[in-house]
Amino acid sequence: MKLTRPVLAMVHGWGMNARIFDGLSDRLALRFDVRALDLPGHGGRAPLAGNTLSSWADDLLRALPDGSALLGWSLGGQLAMRAALDQPDKLSRLILLATTPRFVAAPDWPHGMEMAALSAFGEALRADPHATLLRFLSLQTRGAPDQKSLLQALRQNLQTTAQPHADTLAAGLDILRDTDLRAELPALRLPTLVLHGTLDTLTPAGAGATLAERLPDARLHTFPRAAHAPHLSHPDAVAEAIEGFLHG
Repeated sequence: MKLTRPVLAMVHGWGMNARIFDGLSDRLALRFDVRALDLPGHGGRAPLAGNTLSSWADDLLRALPDGSALLGWSLGGQLAMRAALDQPDKLSRLILLATTPRFVAAPDWPHGMEMAALSAFGEALRADPHATLLRFLSLQTRGAPDQKSLLQALRQNLQTTAQPHADTLAAGLDILRDTDLRAELPALRLPTLVLHGTLDTLTPAGAGATLAERLPDARLHTFPRAAHAPHLSHPDAVAEAIEGFLHG
């Protein structure tokens, strides 16, 4: 009799696509039914008519079988939290990779990007979407000891897949600007693994620490020499942490 492997779904961040998880998926494929998913308007998918965090969460939930574990990276982590809050019985466990409950900084939230910087990204996106995406990639690798190789891997991901729709990219920036899940964190009771690089400058390490502190059932695993893409810089360690969590 063929044994069924537990489903582990993965959802990527702003401007990227499901292929960014290829290396991590290969490492986990023997023990899990890994399903890396593209956001609407990314990776060749058509955009949705309306682009909000909730509409993307609904779209994601429709693609998942009951009892799935869900990993979200960066913006994908916010989407995963929204999905878990909206339909907690749909999911079994949550993995939050280099993500944050609030992307932009505020007087009571020092762990984010300044609003002016994000607004400048929006203006640049309208002028030159491709160049703006490449600039965003450099922010993801800033601070990493192996920044050059990581940046090349991210650029390769963009060059070998369909480019995201410009309107969807703009909507994604709006989602990053407007989302603030901090007040809802105590209601997210799924067992959760928070994975964060201590050198992350895009979603600083304090954001991951806050998630682990405020979520009712969470554990924090940090990677001392990782920036915003630990699954690329430390794939074996990330895979080991995920396996230990899902089989723990």
